Amino acid sequence: MAPGACLLLPRVNFIARHLAPLHRAFLHRSCLGSSPTLTPSFFRGVQAAAAAAVSSGGRRRSFTHEAMGLTEVLPGSTRIGWIGTGVMGQAMCGHILEAGFSLTVFNRTPSKAEALCQKGAVMVNSPNAVAHQSDIVFTIVGYPSDVREVILGEKGVVQGLQPGGIVVDMSTSDPALAREIYAVAQERGCESVDAPVSGGDKGAKAGTLAIMAGGREDTVKGLLPLFKCMGTPTYMGPAGSGQSCKLANQITIASTMVGLVEGMLYAHKAGLDVTTYLQAIGGGAAGSKSLELYATRIQKRDFAPGFYVHHFVKDLGIALHECQQMGISLPGLALAQQLYVSLKGYGEGNLGTQALILTLERLNNLTLPTRNTD
Repeated sequence: MAPGACLLLPRVNFIARHLAPLHRAFLHRSCLGSSPTLTPSFFRGVQAAAAAAVSSGGRRRSFTHEAMGLTEVLPGSTRIGWIGTGVMGQAMCGHILEAGFSLTVFNRTPSKAEALCQKGAVMVNSPNAVAHQSDIVFTIVGYPSDVREVILGEKGVVQGLQPGGIVVDMSTSDPALAREIYAVAQERGCESVDAPVSGGDKGAKAGTLAIMAGGREDTVKGLLPLFKCMGTPTYMGPAGSGQSCKLANQITIASTMVGLVEGMLYAHKAGLDVTTYLQAIGGGAAGSKSLELYATRIQKRDFAPGFYVHHFVKDLGIALHECQQMGISLPGLALAQQLYVSLKGYGEGNLGTQALILTLERLNNLTLPTRNTD
């Protein structure tokens, strides 16, 4: 026996002992005529055994999906979990379901997931239960406290994920919390990605959302088949970078919305036809996604939420806190946040962000004329 080979035997025997049942199960599937494709569930078992086998001195080596050969996310083999089926989430996970993936869902209000269940999704009673039945779990919930509860809580996702699992938080949340989730996931042999989105309810329904992803780049790349069901992903950097990008996005939108509603009020007060004014500026430098999505809704007094005021106030509050931590001053952000807070003061937090027009109308004792037809 070669020198030192005896030191390797315990590890070899350990791996053989722990992988033998998995090997037998795989052969059994092949004998039954099942496809011999190695599934994510099979590789999770391999990963767990191999990671334990090479542990030494209390330090565990990281076995990535790529190291174990799991490079594909495929309908029929990759099990998807989804937590949060509100205005955005229902449409987003609907696209994944339509792509042929099996889907396990949880929502605090079960009725909001019934339409998905009628299309084949399976509803369970906790985030932990979702994780137990999933290889990859997506979350899109309201507040950082909700994110913490559903992912890190006692009945949260990370408690139920098997080694090799991935949690993808698509909520708009705190970058520091995203980094914390990543660290906890790593400790459990899992991965996490923070991937908030922009594009509103229309983007969610059309599958054209902008997705801003933070985490390990190879993990994000592996998720592309799922992200592309919902929109266009952009890798932003390590954990927390997706959330930082989304906060910058919200800062931009906030000031744009203020400009949009102020311009409409000014045009009306100046005696212009507001519809003609919007058509005139739409193709120029003042054109924007906010104008495209919300100007007509404002004219029709349609304040149904594509994105809730109270969630936008939350986002801008997180951004202001980040500014304090960074030591930077963004007065436009502070002004926009206060204008939106005023809507909450009037009990209008459940309206869409286009309801900002109400605040400016009240400030000026002025009301835009209603546009009743297209």
